[in-house]
Amino acid sequence: MRTFFPSDSCKESQLNGFNPQSWLQVERGKLPKLSSHYSSSSSIESFIKVPEPSILPYYKPADYVGVLAQIHEELESCPVQKRSSLYLLQFQIFRGLGEAKLMRRSLRKAWQKASSVHEKLVFGAWLRYEKQGEELISDLLANCDKCAQEFGPVDIASQFQTDRNVGSHDTVLMSGNQIPGHVAFRIGEEKIVCDRQRIAALSAPFHAMLNGFFMESLCEDIDLSENNISPAGMRVISEFSVTGSLNEVPPNLLLEILVFANKFCCENLKDVCDRKLASLVSSREDAIELMEYAFEENSPVLAASCLQVFLHELPDCLNDNRVVKLFCDADRRQRSIMVGLASFSLYCLLTEVAMNLDPQSDTIVSFLEQLIESAETDRQRLLAFHQLGCVRLLRKEYEEAERLFEAAVNAGHTYSIAGLARLGYIKGHKLSSYEKLSSVISSFTPLGWMYQERSLYCEGDKKWEDLVKATTLDPTLTYPYMYRAASLMMKQNVEDALAEINRVLGFKLALECLELRFFLYLAQENYQKAICDVQAILTLSPNYRMFEGRVAAIHFRTLVREHIENWTTADFWLQLYDRWSSVDDIGSLSVIYQMLESDAPKGVLYFRQSLLLLSWYYECVRVRLVLIRLNCPKAAMRSLQLARQHASTDHECLVYEGWILYDTGHCEEGLRKAEESIQIKRSFEAFFLKAYALADSSQDPSCSSTVVSLLEDALRCPSDRLRKGQALNNLGSVYVDCEKLDLAADCYINALKIRHTRAHQGLARVHFLRNDKVAAYEEMGKLIEKAQNNASAYEKRSEYCDRELTKVDLEMVTKLDPLRVYPYRYRAAVLMDSHKEKEAIEELSRAIAFKADLHLLHLRAAFHEHVGDVLGALRDCRAALSVDPNDQEMLDLHSRVYSSHEP
Repeated sequence: MRTFFPSDSCKESQLNGFNPQSWLQVERGKLPKLSSHYSSSSSIESFIKVPEPSILPYYKPADYVGVLAQIHEELESCPVQKRSSLYLLQFQIFRGLGEAKLMRRSLRKAWQKASSVHEKLVFGAWLRYEKQGEELISDLLANCDKCAQEFGPVDIASQFQTDRNVGSHDTVLMSGNQIPGHVAFRIGEEKIVCDRQRIAALSAPFHAMLNGFFMESLCEDIDLSENNISPAGMRVISEFSVTGSLNEVPPNLLLEILVFANKFCCENLKDVCDRKLASLVSSREDAIELMEYAFEENSPVLAASCLQVFLHELPDCLNDNRVVKLFCDADRRQRSIMVGLASFSLYCLLTEVAMNLDPQSDTIVSFLEQLIESAETDRQRLLAFHQLGCVRLLRKEYEEAERLFEAAVNAGHTYSIAGLARLGYIKGHKLSSYEKLSSVISSFTPLGWMYQERSLYCEGDKKWEDLVKATTLDPTLTYPYMYRAASLMMKQNVEDALAEINRVLGFKLALECLELRFFLYLAQENYQKAICDVQAILTLSPNYRMFEGRVAAIHFRTLVREHIENWTTADFWLQLYDRWSSVDDIGSLSVIYQMLESDAPKGVLYFRQSLLLLSWYYECVRVRLVLIRLNCPKAAMRSLQLARQHASTDHECLVYEGWILYDTGHCEEGLRKAEESIQIKRSFEAFFLKAYALADSSQDPSCSSTVVSLLEDALRCPSDRLRKGQALNNLGSVYVDCEKLDLAADCYINALKIRHTRAHQGLARVHFLRNDKVAAYEEMGKLIEKAQNNASAYEKRSEYCDRELTKVDLEMVTKLDPLRVYPYRYRAAVLMDSHKEKEAIEELSRAIAFKADLHLLHLRAAFHEHVGDVLGALRDCRAALSVDPNDQEMLDLHSRVYSSHEP
């Protein structure tokens, strides 16, 4: 279902009548005049429409803190073999919260704590899948003589224990010494003479046949022609019975022997064949053929080796119907052979990959059905039911979706009620859907998604009030901002519409919000700003499609481009300089996107692009230079790789390789790349990189003098003023840490002379350290005036004023960027100082509801301890340790609270 705004009564059928091509098929260089059509809301609806928020296929518990705490408690006492599945559940919770870094860390913990080769394979493949596009990093690390294959192929056979006692049997002789010492097995026209007791020792059936009370025990010649073993195979078996090993045996013969060994229960022989065959699996074709044998002959080592090949080729192998069929058709026994006890983890991974390929495919349905069958706990079942319910909803299989959402709710997943409400609305039961959400809101501590979902089932002021409440409880939800912006635009309230969408874009670079703002600007005929947004979209996601995926963004960019004047190379650099100086990230991305179409050196431009996408460089308070990262790491890495690809010289290429390594946490390797570059040519970027890498990799406080020297070397090399200003700013930071305030002030003032706006923050700190808080406050005011993204400036300025002004500044921070946690902590601390314990805890809970932050949880745990709520403190401690299990202060607090809780 999609809804056009502001009308709530529009149905899905209206979409079918809308044709975006009617707009795209205008004469080249001419766009329709929207301003003349403001009286017709339908023409604006063609551009400005907001889809209903999706029911997300994630685990979203009503009290994620409580569930994280419970998982942490279970991890402390559970058997080793259960830990990986608990870390997987932790991953699913962080996924529902949108915490990408915590998700990856949980996956890594699941891999590290894997208790079986199957878990190792699954989680290693998952981590490798998450690192798609980072192959260059592995190559660079390999060139640095550093092992980069931590998720590489596993020696499967060595991971399975061998039972050396399998297959050995005591000899039970018949009366007398009538049993011959040798036996000849006849296969067709050939006879293979074997040592009777050696063959008898292979298995209980052979032992009974050759030494027991069967007629064969008296025979020297036994016919095995009907047992599907060739003479060559029997000779190998005879040799194995003597030596206990298989030498060079062709694969087809190994398969023949494996089948024979399984038939006659020769467990040791079967195990050796299993391992031999496992070592021969080297391609997808091998794995597909041999997995069938592994299933039929119950060969877990071979099956695991085949599985490894499939997982190594994700996601490509899911385009092979034969591989998909193996996974989809596997029954419980086959799953056990293939993946042991890690069946649920395997199908979680396959579901993730298939969902990214096509969330409505038959494949994803089959994988989720397997996931449900593999689930062992209620938490696993509720996730599987909910995910399949979401897929069925997408496929418009409403009856089945309803059954699945109900099953998820019964298993304890409150969020699945949103799915039931959406289905009720589709069936025309709008009031019932509204009441469902109202019941949830009254039964639980309300969350933002509850009000957002209920807003879909009411109109007018009620709808608006619910969306305001949703934003208050969870400001990260984009739908309420988009709906309000679209509604305001329909009322021709253009400035308020733009202000509303700018609220969310000020702290969350959401593509759907940029897309909506693009259309708002287009409706205004403000083509310069419109192209700015579409070019930022294309920078972040080159293949992005608008109009709910129906039109490539690049097409809109081409059309709007005709309305923008052409700039010279000098114009480009002036525009970039202006936007960079005013901390206009989206504007800077747009200018660089256009510059890449010119003859300017592309390596430098892609590098500038990566700096915007990955990092803002802030004032530091230690020698170590701190990076505050934006949430676009994949786009930033793509830009860095393109910078390397388009580097014009070897020394430039080495610098970009160094930044790639540095930004992925390999500081020492990045440092070596910088040094190699300097040996070829002394350049600004090489010295700049070396300064960062040295500061981050050295534990020696005295390295500050070396960092200063490197930054000074960088400043002596040619570069543009954008980077010179950055170097001066960072040099000033190091001088501050060395207490050389005069030198620091000179650096900041020189940076400001070339309009490096962030230097105001450093200069303010110098004023503060000189005990001039008034000057520091005023300096930060200058930064606030100049910077478009200035939430951090308000936060910093709050340190330089009295309590009342501090509260005002921090309220502004929360308004501009509700994801910043310091304001909540400060306000909570002030309330505690005023003995308003309940209000202090509520202030922290307000942010914790939508952000899993260590510091917020730590402070709330301390508050709970202070008021005597030991269980609340213990819960927050455990949840915080799920966020960062190595934080020493948190560990100490947890130990103290736990000790007080013990009887």
